[in-house]
Amino acid sequence: MALRIVRSSINAFLDGYQSFTSIAALLVLPASASILLSQALVPFSGPVVKTISFRLSALFQAAMFPASAEFFALLNVKLAQTVFSFLATLPIVLTFLLVAKACVVLAVCGGGGRIRRGTPSLSTALRLYRSILPTHLFNSFLLLSTNATVFAFLFLVFNVADVLGLATSTALLLLLSAAGAVLYSVVIANATVICNLALVVAAVDDCGGLLPALKAFFLVRGRASTALGLALPANLGMAAVEALFQYRVVRQYNISGELSSSLLWEAFSIAYLHASLLILEVIMNCKFYEVCTVENKHEHERHQGELELKEKASLFV
Repeated sequence: MALRIVRSSINAFLDGYQSFTSIAALLVLPASASILLSQALVPFSGPVVKTISFRLSALFQAAMFPASAEFFALLNVKLAQTVFSFLATLPIVLTFLLVAKACVVLAVCGGGGRIRRGTPSLSTALRLYRSILPTHLFNSFLLLSTNATVFAFLFLVFNVADVLGLATSTALLLLLSAAGAVLYSVVIANATVICNLALVVAAVDDCGGLLPALKAFFLVRGRASTALGLALPANLGMAAVEALFQYRVVRQYNISGELSSSLLWEAFSIAYLHASLLILEVIMNCKFYEVCTVENKHEHERHQGELELKEKASLFV
């Protein structure tokens, strides 16, 4: 199922190539550039990242997480970098990127099953933006709550292990850390999938806030493997592009110490590739939403048919 949706999304991207490339160049490119630059500026923003890391480390110590667990040390660094990147890119994400997602949803889901040709009108996109913005803000709160819930559960597990005297074993501590890493990854991946689908629901159903997230949750229920299978290639692709930017642009700049025209052009090309992947990710979420709604409609019709047959049988008896 996931592979079929990926193929359908690629076909949709190629079918509306001119429209989607225009959206990528005009709206998504500034967001992609800010995301890539924020990650490149992490080593140069030492005081800010160190402050965030210190606060998170103090929070972990107050929660009595084991200081020797490598999982929490690595998680501390990654969370500090994620928080810095989130804050640095927040203004552009809340404007350019959300308007771009509204345009993509309008092009994919607003054409009666066909991809709309040409760039969607800005007025219609801004109307959808009024629904997407509160949904995005609620999604941020949902992801924050999910992180807090997972940390609370891990806090309980590690403290129970400490009370039972099991935390002194290095092997058991390593096992608990590995299990915690797997649990954290799975829970955050599922929450991210629901949040991404909620933006599509908000744009299609013209609602915002909590309701799209609830609808997305019920759509994903029973299809979690398909949703994660869709999220994996998109996330791996963007991670590869971000690593390419670090290697080809940031590394070359650190070596030469100057911004040449070829380096700027390569940075622009990688940022445009990142923007195209963001567009493709939204298209995949739209196609997944269409598949979920069609399957739910068929299930509802089948259920209604079974009920009618039972009623006719009871009347016959």
